[in-house]
Amino acid sequence: MSSVPSKAMVLAAGLGKRMRPITDTMPKPLVKIAGKPMIDWGLDALADAGVETAVVNVHYLPDQIVAHLASRTKPAIDISDERDALLESGGGIVRALPRLGRAPFFVLNADTFWIDSVDNNLVRLGLAWNDAEMDILLMLARLDQATGHSGGTDFLLASDGRLSRAKGDPRGLIYAGAAIVHPRIFDHAPAGAHSLNAEFDAALATGRLHGMVMDGDWITVGTPDAIAPAEAAVARAVAKPR
Repeated sequence: MSSVPSKAMVLAAGLGKRMRPITDTMPKPLVKIAGKPMIDWGLDALADAGVETAVVNVHYLPDQIVAHLASRTKPAIDISDERDALLESGGGIVRALPRLGRAPFFVLNADTFWIDSVDNNLVRLGLAWNDAEMDILLMLARLDQATGHSGGTDFLLASDGRLSRAKGDPRGLIYAGAAIVHPRIFDHAPAGAHSLNAEFDAALATGRLHGMVMDGDWITVGTPDAIAPAEAAVARAVAKPR
């Protein structure tokens, strides 16, 4: 039966090199867009979806993130400390698995976010989850929904919801930095640093990588000059009739 996961993994350990000089003194997830740190856009979406606990991994300037999140209660914050080594997205999740349990959980990037159109996209993702058919369910955005995206497309979406690699095909969709993942996909994963793309490929190979197109506006901020367009996109999205 479909339901919204009670836990989430928020990936906040990256170095944010492309955001320098801002990130010389501040971790990228704390960079503010429209007055709100990027990590809070995602955490607020999790809270609105009813998620109880968010495991947040930290590595670069970790004390700033820990201090920023200290007063948050919805969702409750559980810090996964990676000060000793940068584990990338996949390795960070593997380290945090004891905190996440054996049920499906959300995975969110801390440096991308979105503005929902009408319904909460994370709730929609939970309702679309099918444990019998999926190991990973990705939230996807069309190119026309995206602000700040400088790359190509990531996936092609079949009529049955299964995904294949788009390899930049203009008909494709962008991975929007949010997903539901079943922990079984990590059963044979290495404990060291690796990208979550390895798990995407493992699920793709067995036909268990699925996708759902989001409603609303998706925003990514890769460099300092992307902040102004992102704030303009937030203003436009908020002004839209709901």
